[in-house]
Amino acid sequence: MTLPKNFLWGGDISATQIEGGWSEGNKAPVETDYLISGDKNTPRYAYYQTQDGEIVKSLQFSGKIPKGAKYVLKEGKIYPNHFATDFYHHYKEDIALLGEMGFKALNLTVSWARVMPNGINGGINKEGVEFYLSVFKEMQKFHIEPIVTLYKYDMPAFYITDFGGWSNRQMIDEFVAFAKVCFKKFKKYVHYWVTFNEINILKMTIDGEKDATVKDKQRTFEELHNQFIASAKAIRLAHEINPKNKIGCMICGLFTYPRTCNPEDILANQKYEEDNLFYYADVIIRGHYPSYAKRVWKEYRVDLQITEEDKKILASGKADFLPFSYYFTNCISEDASQKSTLTGITSNTSNKNPYLEETQWGWQIDPKGLKYALEMFSDRYDNFPLLIIENGIGAIDKLEDDHTIHDQYRIDYHREHIKALKEAVDDGVNLLGYTMWSCIDLVSAGTGELRKRYGFIYVDIDDQGQGTFNRYKKDSFYWYKDVIANNGDNI
Repeated sequence: MTLPKNFLWGGDISATQIEGGWSEGNKAPVETDYLISGDKNTPRYAYYQTQDGEIVKSLQFSGKIPKGAKYVLKEGKIYPNHFATDFYHHYKEDIALLGEMGFKALNLTVSWARVMPNGINGGINKEGVEFYLSVFKEMQKFHIEPIVTLYKYDMPAFYITDFGGWSNRQMIDEFVAFAKVCFKKFKKYVHYWVTFNEINILKMTIDGEKDATVKDKQRTFEELHNQFIASAKAIRLAHEINPKNKIGCMICGLFTYPRTCNPEDILANQKYEEDNLFYYADVIIRGHYPSYAKRVWKEYRVDLQITEEDKKILASGKADFLPFSYYFTNCISEDASQKSTLTGITSNTSNKNPYLEETQWGWQIDPKGLKYALEMFSDRYDNFPLLIIENGIGAIDKLEDDHTIHDQYRIDYHREHIKALKEAVDDGVNLLGYTMWSCIDLVSAGTGELRKRYGFIYVDIDDQGQGTFNRYKKDSFYWYKDVIANNGDNI
C-alpha cells in the first residue's frame, strides 16, 4: 500500500543530546549537564554537594536530591552533554543536510533552560528565543515541518534544587508558562507539539530501585500526576492560542510478549502493559485514569489525591495524536526464575526473546513488533492518530579514510521497520509519520556515549570530546533520501 502523500518522513533530535553550548546564550544548566559519561555496563551519575559539604552520587534522571543540596561538576570527569555534537553552532549546516535528504519533518526540543532559564520570575531569555526562531526559519527554507517537544530531560536544574522537582505543584504553572511562551513566539512556524517526552519513564526510577520506600513511590506518582495536569493544561492552551495546533504527549514504547502460552504469563504480560503503557495512554487520550489505576496505586501503597478540578482539566486536555518510541520488545513471565526485571530502556537476559537478534548494546531487534504495537494502540484507541517519533539502532560506525561510512546494518534495520509500519497502515492504522532516532549522531541519553551512533549523518567527535565536529554522510543517508523521494514505495 502507498503511504499518504503528506506522510511525515523525518528524524528526531534532542536539545540536551545534540546542541552543546551548554552555558552559552544565557542558558541555565539542566540535570543532564551534570551527568558524567558511562557505557552499557556503567550507569551515568550526577554529583551533588550536601549542606554539610559531602559530595554524593545521584543516579541519572532521578530529579531528586536532598533539600539544600546543589549539583556540582567534578574535576577530571567528562560531561558529554556540554559539547554534544554542537548543533548550537552547526544548525544551518545540519538542517541543509536534512533538507538534502528530503525531510518532511524534524522532531526537536525547544530547551526550557534556553527560553526561560530562571522560570517565571526570570522572564523570557531573548537569546534563547532568537536561536530557535533562527532554527525554524532555516527549516522553513527546506520545507521541513517542525514537531516540537517541550520537555525532554532539560528542566532547569534549579527547579530540582529549589523547588523539589515535579512533586511541587507549582511546577505545573511554571511548565504552562514556558509552553505559552513557545506557543506564542513560534506560532508562525510550529503546528505540531509534544508536551512530555516518554512520560512513562518516570515510574521506572522506583521500579529499578530495590530500596525504593513508600515515600519514594508516593512522590513519584504525585510527580506523574502533576505532569499529566501540566500536559493537559498545555494541550488546552495550545488549542486556544492556535486552533490549527496538533499536540500530543509521548509514550516510551515498552512493548512486551508473554514468555510462554502459560495463562499465568499471559496475565503477567497484560498487567505489565496496563502498568507501563495504558495507564499513561489512557490519561493522555481518554482524559481520565483507567479503572485499574486503583489497583496500581494499592500495589505501590500510594494515596493519590485527585481533585474534581484535576479531573476536569484532564478531561478537557486530551491529546490530538499519540507519539511513541519503538526500539525493541521483551518478554514477561510469572515464573520467578524467569521473572522480568524490565524497568527501563535496557533489556536484560532473563526476559530476552530467543527468536530475536540484538544490537551491540543488547537491544533486541523486532520489526514485526512495531506492526504489533501500532495495531494494538490503533485497536484500543479507535484508530487514534499515531506518530512513531523515535526508532533507530545504536552502533559503532567506522569513518573510512575517504570519509565514507558503510552502515548497511542501519539500512537493514530501518528497511524492516518501515516494511512493518507499511503493513500496519495497510491494515488501517492511522499513522501520521516516521521520525527516526536520530538523524544526526548525538550523545546517548542512557550511556552518555558518542560512539553509540544512530544518525544518517556522522559527526567527528568521540566520547572524550575529541574531534573536528565535521559532518559526513553515511551510506544510510543516501538510502533514506531515496526512501523519502519514493514515499516508501521502494520498500
